[in-house]
Amino acid sequence: MIWEDIDTHAKEWVKEAGDRIRLSFEKTLNIETKSNPNDLVTNIDKEIEQFFIHKIRSVYPDHKIMGEEGFGDELKSPEGVVWLIDPIDGTMNFIHQQRNFAVSIGVYENGIGQIGLIYDVVHDELYHAIRGKGAFLNGKPIPALKETTVKESIIALNATWVMENHRIDHNLMIPLVRDARGTRSYGTAALEMVFVATGRVDAYLSMRLSPWDFAAGAVIVEELGGIVTNIKGEKLDFLSKDSLLTANPGLHQEIINEYLKVGQ
Repeated sequence: MIWEDIDTHAKEWVKEAGDRIRLSFEKTLNIETKSNPNDLVTNIDKEIEQFFIHKIRSVYPDHKIMGEEGFGDELKSPEGVVWLIDPIDGTMNFIHQQRNFAVSIGVYENGIGQIGLIYDVVHDELYHAIRGKGAFLNGKPIPALKETTVKESIIALNATWVMENHRIDHNLMIPLVRDARGTRSYGTAALEMVFVATGRVDAYLSMRLSPWDFAAGAVIVEELGGIVTNIKGEKLDFLSKDSLLTANPGLHQEIINEYLKVGQ
């Protein structure tokens, strides 16, 4: 498998998808003043996913596809080459802000991430990695992650998980938020993962994500020495929904051992 060739095609398609999304901005704003904006963004999500599927099937007809909008394949195993596509990660931000969203593409082989591409459309920032070859932002190498502690860290998490909820005991989260240097929430798993990769935040955790939310980010973060698991410290299978915790190794372990203690 020539991953560099697949990566080249994927980058071209991601940039073209970004152009299509930017061209929709004026139309989106016009329609938002007249009707339900959720209909429009759903149409754009579907259009972009179908665009990727057409491109992938035309060049790599034997590859499988898992997409958020359901136009890909129904997968029961990770065997073969699988593209995990989120055409617009951060849909609410796209509707309300027209920023803080991203196109996210992960390419996996037999369940192992080989390529990760996350494109911040508005800022024209393409985060990309090929397994074993480093991670980059617009072609410039991203430095390896530095070790931090909770008290030194900015942690990305949604405030929902610090309130009473049915996914985790919120009392476990309160000390983590209290002890961290600060917390942030951006509303897009893809960007929050690359913010970990670039050191803009030190850890990101969520209780409910789909494979296309974290597939690309996992490749990028792991290429920089980061850890990507669920909140129990278990490996992700990239076929089903799960929780997520990603950080540098020391911080990742500290959060699990000293704060989450899930299942202990």
